Amino acid sequence: MKNEMILHIKAISQNEAFARSTVAAFCAQVNPILEDIIDIKTAVSEAVTNCVVHAYPDSIGDIKIHVALKNDTVTITITDFGIGICDPEKAREPFYTTKPDEERSGMGFTVMESFMDTLEVKNNSARGLTIKMTKKLTITEQCKMVAND
Repeated sequence: MKNEMILHIKAISQNEAFARSTVAAFCAQVNPILEDIIDIKTAVSEAVTNCVVHAYPDSIGDIKIHVALKNDTVTITITDFGIGICDPEKAREPFYTTKPDEERSGMGFTVMESFMDTLEVKNNSARGLTIKMTKKLTITEQCKMVAND
């Protein structure tokens, strides 16, 4: 069975924690191990932060987050409608940043890639950027409460 959710938020820093918590809560329904939840929260946090910092340098735009759960795999697609990236492959290189004067480490995509199984980065046909991440989850057995007599 496949279950999905879509979340639309403004690209402001206050929404980063909300986005990562919402995606993690949605994924919790399949009872993954805590480590997987932490990985998902970290990757989503990096992706949303990239939208806030880079997609809309002179304005506040929109971020669309689509999450799909199918069996033990989660697919998270995060789309902005901002300025895009001239060279998405170059941007994936560790320490590459378009804002070196702002103390940016250039590790956002590297972090996302290290916490997820796959990462795709592409410019949208019209405007903006889409990041698609997948992760195979380790599912735990549901805890069973045993009454003590």
